[in-house]
Amino acid sequence: MGETNKQQEQSKKIKDLEAHYKESKGKTMTTNQGLKVNDTNNSLKSGERGSTLLEDFLLREKITNFDHERIPERIVHARGSGAHGVFELYESMEEFTKAGIFTDTQRKTPVFARFSTVAGSKGSTDLARDVRGFAVKFYTDEGTWDLVGNNMPIFFIQDAMKFPDLVHSVKPEPNNEIPQAASAHDTFYDFVSHATETMHNQIWLMSDRGIPRSLRMMEGFGIHTFRLINKEGKSHFVKFHWKPKLGVHSVTWDEAVKISGADSDFHRRDLWDAIDAGQFPEWELGLQIVPEEDEHKYDFDLLDPTKLIPEEMVPVKIVGKMTLNRNPENFFAETEQVAFLPGHIVPGIDFTNDPLLQGRLFSYRDTQLSRLGGPNFHQIPINRPVTETHNNQRDGLMQTEIPKGQTAYFPNSIGGGCPHLAKMAEGGFTAYEERIDAKKVRTRSESFSDHFSQPALFYRSLADWEQQHVVEAYSFELGKCKETHIQERMLWIVSQIDESLAEKVAKNLGLQVPESVEQPINQSIGADADVEKFQPKAKKIYLDQAPTLSQANTVFDTIATRQIAVLAADGFNMSDFKMFSEALEKEGAIVKIVAPHGGTVTCSEDMKHEVSAAISTTESVLYDAIYIPGGQASVDALMGNKKFIKFINEGFKHCKAIAASHEGKNLINDSLVKNYLDDTAVFIDAKPNDFIEAISKHRNWDRLNVIADIPV
Repeated sequence: MGETNKQQEQSKKIKDLEAHYKESKGKTMTTNQGLKVNDTNNSLKSGERGSTLLEDFLLREKITNFDHERIPERIVHARGSGAHGVFELYESMEEFTKAGIFTDTQRKTPVFARFSTVAGSKGSTDLARDVRGFAVKFYTDEGTWDLVGNNMPIFFIQDAMKFPDLVHSVKPEPNNEIPQAASAHDTFYDFVSHATETMHNQIWLMSDRGIPRSLRMMEGFGIHTFRLINKEGKSHFVKFHWKPKLGVHSVTWDEAVKISGADSDFHRRDLWDAIDAGQFPEWELGLQIVPEEDEHKYDFDLLDPTKLIPEEMVPVKIVGKMTLNRNPENFFAETEQVAFLPGHIVPGIDFTNDPLLQGRLFSYRDTQLSRLGGPNFHQIPINRPVTETHNNQRDGLMQTEIPKGQTAYFPNSIGGGCPHLAKMAEGGFTAYEERIDAKKVRTRSESFSDHFSQPALFYRSLADWEQQHVVEAYSFELGKCKETHIQERMLWIVSQIDESLAEKVAKNLGLQVPESVEQPINQSIGADADVEKFQPKAKKIYLDQAPTLSQANTVFDTIATRQIAVLAADGFNMSDFKMFSEALEKEGAIVKIVAPHGGTVTCSEDMKHEVSAAISTTESVLYDAIYIPGGQASVDALMGNKKFIKFINEGFKHCKAIAASHEGKNLINDSLVKNYLDDTAVFIDAKPNDFIEAISKHRNWDRLNVIADIPV
């Protein structure tokens, strides 16, 4: 394929969307029918002070559009951010699949990715402790493939039948609509403590994975076990992974609470600004591939969506890269109207009997019918495939095409037998021929009954600071529950995962871990089911640890896009500032001056520098590190505003790197940091490279051992 054709392929979706873009700059205002409008500020009245006339069609059109410009928000994943990009394959995987996206390394497949929180409404904060949605729409030459997942590799429940119960439990309680975008309340933990299959996803949520530093710094997972089918019809099981090039990083809960107040759009703004600045987010796509004959070789069931395959047992093979390089032109038309369906697959990819996946295949389509007005939602520009579509579905609400011809049925002779069917050799989709020989039953496999082994493995694999954060998260969440019996039942269940974890949480709650609780715990079974058969099984230890589960083992070799706060006022030392800012920006960091006021500040060389934020309008939680250049006049001005001291104290307590040059040390000596100058992430008159290395480590988590009791 020549370079020209490659470029054409890459831009197909962009050109398709551009055909629908409208630019109003320099244009005359019209109605929706093209009538030029003379006045859109005043309604038609019977005299200057008279009543408004019903005949005012301009008013009716404007008000009607306004009244109906909102579509029903998603029941879950309502608050989202999206971006366009491209996927490139590193090497052909034709041994495992015939999907063109995984066999043609010359392709550059257009994508649209949407990230979201799960529980909150559209107006909730980005920094809620929550699972994050991670959905990618691939506009492939064989049709659209939607990889609909989350930033955690497992789900809360095993069967789609329980999904309404899960969502109802975590949503605001129906009697008072409290709390918003939070799981810390009785109804959620009442459900969780009776459906112990939830515990694996739940402990991930209690970890730092529940509060990402950035959407660009979190992993994505397809969650379910899918199939790959090659040309010979051979099947392999596969799990999909997205690995961020910037590493997997989070914020602390204390930061999340404060960021929610300082900038509730923190994640949305971060993604937009990074793309806008040319700092394109990148994720590598990895596959965990399991031969079909190995389906039953593990101590867990591959079809159980509450289980992961530890990478230590089946390594992730990196096969390609997604780059997000273009922000949407219109949030509603693209990010809000994009429709992801797990049932959108292409030849070479197929489903398994995962009972949660099977239910999602129905639920997602049903949801889009409600949200987007009817069965023609695929005609909305952001949802249109890059391939031509031909079928016999002619009508329906919001039909925007004008199908030609006399026939709308198949088979036919009047229409020449068209549209005709595609043979397999021509790319026609055929379902995998899986042998089925079973009775109709309403139950679950007993192999799904191990609810504690993997949560225990996850907790054992975390670094000390990560485990501490889990303790704090459970203590906060259960501390918000008002019903003591729910707290005690949860403590007993947590003790089945790890006794020391339960004891630490119980101490913070002022309770004891009960020796037993009323059985049965697991109520995710039928009324006549064998209770003992489906009770949670005792945990197994099939791995001592899985290091890949810990964020302590992520990427720590870059400071690209990290936000560095430079505290400065008039008279700051230009030599200090230039040395550090140039070194930081060379590594891709973003340097922002935080000053006593907005506008500009003047350096020691009488040059004006634009202020990024006045101290009264910003908080330390919005930055990744702090630098204070010298200059006596500048430092004196900073010391005159106590919020700068609070800014430094908070940054230190949140384990961030802090550096100061020359007189900048005076500001440090006025803060709590003066007592911790031997800290490995505090630098006085040091070289920029030392500061940069500390920032790349994300945080000095060792600091937690000495600052826990420091007030801010």
